[in-house]
Amino acid sequence: MFFYCKRLNKHINRTADEKMFDSLLQPVTLGPTRLRNRIFNPPHGTTLGRQGVVTDDLIAYHLARARGGVGLIIMESMTVHPSYGFEEAFLYAGSDRIVEGLNRLALGCREQGTPVFGQLFHAGRGVRLSHDGSRPLSYSASDMPDERYRVVPVPMPNDMVWELIESYVDAAGRLADAELDGVEILASMGYLIAQFLNPQTNLRDDEFGGKLDNRMRFLREVLNRSRQRIGSDKTLGIRITLDEKTGKGMPAEEMIRVCQALEADGNVDYFSVISGSSSAPDGWIHVFPPMSVAPGFVADDAARLKQAVSKPVLVAGRINQPQLAAQIVDAGKADMVGLARALIADPEFIDKMAQGRAEDIRACVGCNQACVGHRLAHYPVSCIQNPASGRERQLGEPRPAARRRRVLVVGGGPAGMKAAAVAAERGHDVELHEKQTVLGGQVNLAAALPGRAEFGGVSTNLQRELERAGVDVRLNSAVDQSVLDKFAPDRVVVATGAVTRLPEVEVDGCDMVDAWSVIRGEARPGRNVVIADWSCDWSGLGVAERLAREGHYVRLLSGGSVAGESIQAIVRDQWIGVLHGLGVEMIPFARFHGASAGSAFFEHMTSGEAIVCEAVDTVVSCFAARASRDCDWIDSIDGLEVSRIGDALAPRSVEEAVLEAVRLAVEI
Repeated sequence: MFFYCKRLNKHINRTADEKMFDSLLQPVTLGPTRLRNRIFNPPHGTTLGRQGVVTDDLIAYHLARARGGVGLIIMESMTVHPSYGFEEAFLYAGSDRIVEGLNRLALGCREQGTPVFGQLFHAGRGVRLSHDGSRPLSYSASDMPDERYRVVPVPMPNDMVWELIESYVDAAGRLADAELDGVEILASMGYLIAQFLNPQTNLRDDEFGGKLDNRMRFLREVLNRSRQRIGSDKTLGIRITLDEKTGKGMPAEEMIRVCQALEADGNVDYFSVISGSSSAPDGWIHVFPPMSVAPGFVADDAARLKQAVSKPVLVAGRINQPQLAAQIVDAGKADMVGLARALIADPEFIDKMAQGRAEDIRACVGCNQACVGHRLAHYPVSCIQNPASGRERQLGEPRPAARRRRVLVVGGGPAGMKAAAVAAERGHDVELHEKQTVLGGQVNLAAALPGRAEFGGVSTNLQRELERAGVDVRLNSAVDQSVLDKFAPDRVVVATGAVTRLPEVEVDGCDMVDAWSVIRGEARPGRNVVIADWSCDWSGLGVAERLAREGHYVRLLSGGSVAGESIQAIVRDQWIGVLHGLGVEMIPFARFHGASAGSAFFEHMTSGEAIVCEAVDTVVSCFAARASRDCDWIDSIDGLEVSRIGDALAPRSVEEAVLEAVRLAVEI
C-alpha cells in the first residue's frame, strides 16, 4: 500500500531549522504499508468509544491528527476476550460490532493520507475495572500477585490459553475486515503476553511455561495465526518493553532474543519499543512519564534493539519536541518516533514542523492532568492547554465571529491569555491588560519549583498564540475607568485569577507565611518548617521539595489521604518518592489548628486525635486561595457585558481556566 501525500509548499531557500527535520519527513515502509513521514501517533486510551465500538467523537479525534500530517495512527488497545472485555473502558474487538466504526475511521484517515493500525491486548492479572462493583476474576500465566492492583490471578487453564490465542486471531481478522492497514500485538508493559514471557510471572510446567521457547509459545501462536488470517497485504507489528523499570521485568537481553526469534519466523514487520510496566508504581510512572522523567528516555532502548534486528524499530516515550524527534532518527536509534501526548496538545505538530513553523507548536509539558488523568478516571481524553482535544466536534476550529466586537480581557494568566487569543482568532478586536510585568499568573509559580520549569511552557505557548492572533497586550496595566473609557469595550472578560489567604487560626511563637510568598522569595522560612497543606496540590509538594533541597527540616502535613491528592496520581507518586528520598516527613489527614510557643497543632481528620509538631520555626500555609475581587466594580457598569472565568470565578486549576476561556471566546 502506498499513501499519497500532498507536497507542502516550501521556500526555495529553506532555513537550517527547516532542514533539521528533513529526516522526519522522509517516507518509510512498515511491511506492505508505506508512510509519508516518520512520526506516528502511538496507542493511548481515549474513552471516546462507547459500548466497545467506535463513535463519531473518536473518529473526529483521529481525523484531527491525520489532517495535522501524522504519518501513522496506531489506535488504542482493543480487548479481545470476555475475560477482559470492559466495553465502557476499551474498544472490544471480540465482536463483529467493532467493524463498521473502525471502517469509517480508517477510510476517513486514509483520505487525509494517514494509514491506521489497530492494537490488540489483554491485561491478564492487571485488572482495575469491574462490571458491577464486585472484583472480577483475573487470569494470568500463573498466580503471581500484581503489586500495583493487589490482584491474585487465576492460573489460566491450558484450554483457555488456546481459546485466548484464537480470540486474538479472530480480532486481528476483524481489524483486517474493517480495512485497517495493520495490526499490532501488545506484548509489553507487564500485560498478559508479557506475563507469559517473563519467567518471574510464568511458573507453568506445561507447553506454555519453563524454557524461553515455551514461554514464547503464546505470542508466537498469536503472530503466526494472525499472519495467516490477515494475509500479506496487511502490516503486522509487535510492541515490546526492554526495561519495565520495576526490577522484576524480563531481562532486556532475553527480550532481544525473543525479537530476533520472531523476526526469523518471518511474520513481524516492525517492533515498537516502550518503557515501564503496569504491574508496579515505579514501572507505571514510566508508562506515562511526567515532566520529571528525561525527554526521549526510551530512545537508547530502541537503539539497542535496532542493532539486533533488521526490521524497522519504532519508539515512543516523552518525545515532545521536533528537535528531539529528529535527533533520534538522525542518530539511527529508531526508524519512527511516536508522539502521543504531544499530538494531544497540538494535532498540527507535524504540519507546523514541516512548514518551518516549529516555534508555533504547542508543546506538551508532561503534566498528565487532562490526558492520562481523564483516561484513568474514565473521562474522555483532553489537554489542559488544548481543550479541543477530545472535544473536536464541540470545540474544533472556532468559526469567524458574525460581528466584530471590542473585547477587553483583564488578567494575563492562562484564562485571560486563552480567551484573548481565541477571541482575536475569531476576528474580534482584543486588548489584554495585566497588572504585573509578565504574563503567566500562577503558571510562573509552579514553574519556579524544582524540576517544574517545563510547566512554564503553558505560558510560553499561550504567549505565542497571543502573538499569532494579534492581541494588543498591555503589561503593568491595572484596569481602571480610564482604560474602559479609552477602549470602549463591548465585552469585558475578567480573568484576574486568585489571591492567597491564611487560615483564621492563632499563631504565636513562630512565623506563618503562605506558600506563594515562599516560592517568590518574599518569605524566608526558618530552619525547621511545617507545611500546613490544605490544598493537597503542587504547592505543598513543590515547596516541601524546594525547602528540603535548601537544607531545611521539612514536615508536610496534608489534609488529604496523601500529599498531592488533588493532582494526577503518576505525577504525585513520583513526587512523593522524591520527597521520601529528601527526608521529608509526610503525615496525611491533618487539619491545622494553629501554633504556639514553637509548636504547631493539628487534628487527625478522622480520629480527632491531636498531632503536635514541636520545634517549629515557620509554618508554611497552603490554604485555599480566594477569587480576586479587584474588578468587582466593573460589574456595576450599566449596559456592559461582563464575564468571569478561571480562578476569578472560583480557584481551580489551569485546565478549568483554559477550558472556560475557550468556551466563552467561541460564544462572543
